[in-house]
Amino acid sequence: MLNDKIREYEKTKKMLKNTPAMYKKEYPFLKEVDSLALANVQLHLEKAYKNFFRDPKIGFPRFKSKHHSKNSYTTNMVNGNILVESKRIRLPKLKWIAMKKHREPAEGLCLKSVTVSMEPSGKYFASLLYEGYSCENQAAGPDYSTAKILGIDYAMQFFRKNEKRLASEQRKLSRCVRGSHNYELQKKKVVRCHEKIRNQRRDHLHKLSRKIADGYDAAAVEDIDMKAMGQCLHFGKSVQDNGYGMFREML
Repeated sequence: MLNDKIREYEKTKKMLKNTPAMYKKEYPFLKEVDSLALANVQLHLEKAYKNFFRDPKIGFPRFKSKHHSKNSYTTNMVNGNILVESKRIRLPKLKWIAMKKHREPAEGLCLKSVTVSMEPSGKYFASLLYEGYSCENQAAGPDYSTAKILGIDYAMQFFRKNEKRLASEQRKLSRCVRGSHNYELQKKKVVRCHEKIRNQRRDHLHKLSRKIADGYDAAAVEDIDMKAMGQCLHFGKSVQDNGYGMFREML
């Protein structure tokens, strides 16, 4: 679809309006998958394409990479096509699948969509998006005279626990013959090591942001150019390792 949009623009300087249905005859396998997943891909492409023309700094939409793109898709809830129970889930075009649920949603919420993703280690995750939360009206201007307020300054943290193990597994991988059975096995070990470090980081940041949100009425966070900080004083790896931007989003 992106390739056809590019060709049409080069010829006519106009935006081509194409849909996944236009390609099903040429690529029959598109009929086998959930049509809503295809529709979401179309929406993402249209948004990325329009964003580029609105602001070229965003960058032109790129083709998916077979090796580096995230393996995921999103489907929408329509006429009860998605069912969720305590230990299993049913998605369009699929049978019931056993799962471990992270937590139960609050009462009175409506399921809107599900995003299924596969980690490099082979684990699958389903992220369920619900609608119905009401946000507190903050337009009146709260009284902070008796509030507990916390000011947060940036500091380096500790995510170097598995660095030696990761380096060791990567050295073993470099000695394997690329494409061999041992290479693929060792590659999975490296991926699992990366996954563990990422999970440790997210777990720590979730717990820390929850503790701050529960314990204080307001939090003031230092606004830092993390990219610039990572380039000075040899802080590069430490800055990236802390996930400070992720922490601010969670908070």
